[in-house]
Amino acid sequence: MKNIIVIVGPTGVGKTKLSIELAKRLDAEIINGDSVSIYKDLNIGSAKPSIEEREGIPHHLMDFIDVECDYSVFDYQRDCREKIQDISSRGKRIIIVGGTGLYIKAALYDYRFTEGTSNNTYDNLSNEEILEKIKAYSVSNLVDVGNRKRLVRLLNKLENNEEITNYKDNLLYPIKVIGLTTDRSILYDRINNRVDNMLGNGLLKEVESLKDKYSSSRILNSGIGYKEFYDYFYHSKKIDDVVEEIKKDSRRFAKRQYTFFNHQFNTKWFDVDFLNFNHTIDQVYHYIMENENEV
Repeated sequence: MKNIIVIVGPTGVGKTKLSIELAKRLDAEIINGDSVSIYKDLNIGSAKPSIEEREGIPHHLMDFIDVECDYSVFDYQRDCREKIQDISSRGKRIIIVGGTGLYIKAALYDYRFTEGTSNNTYDNLSNEEILEKIKAYSVSNLVDVGNRKRLVRLLNKLENNEEITNYKDNLLYPIKVIGLTTDRSILYDRINNRVDNMLGNGLLKEVESLKDKYSSSRILNSGIGYKEFYDYFYHSKKIDDVVEEIKKDSRRFAKRQYTFFNHQFNTKWFDVDFLNFNHTIDQVYHYIMENENEV
């Protein structure tokens, strides 16, 4: 099996465009690794590539779950591994692309979950908010309260009321992890501009069509680009304030993405040339070919 190409990095850095161009060159199919793009009707706020933008490249695990359904990391792990088996059996290369690090790692490494177990990243919550949820379980003598990773793990255990066993260092497939990065100030400008473009492309109309589903949809209340509109609908928050909140949440999420991909994967980072993106594509392609592996 040839290396699975995994493209990661913060939001707004060009992962989608790179994945499509590489898929053309490698005769590959793409598996979505973004936890919001999984859902139907969440198109603009998730920056999901349109049918035209996909340029005929098959995209899997995208647009197939209703927003009122819960879809856990366990579900993604199962479905992603099924897609890996299917695509490789047809002699195609595989590219996994997205910013939800836990989903991608759970699929590629020997994470072991109990069916029905949720394993949330709580990206929509600050450390302080996670700590408050933990305290609601009457947990005392907390230590290392500044360690987000430990807080997330503890809250998951409390909410699941069970132990999650994993062998997370055992890699199940040959992979090459490509990370896209750029100067932090450039990234933040791109994030801010992208949010403005989302509004210009109809994000408000998109969320208004989903308003009645907020009461029953976990993803609408947790996904960046959607959760911020709850107060707009129900507490008369101004749209300008909502937009600023989306930008702020997106920037904070980008920081956490860098941390995860740096610590959880053996990532080869490439500085994106936004003035000549083909140069970045060529760099990544040559790196893949020079480090090709088949087992």
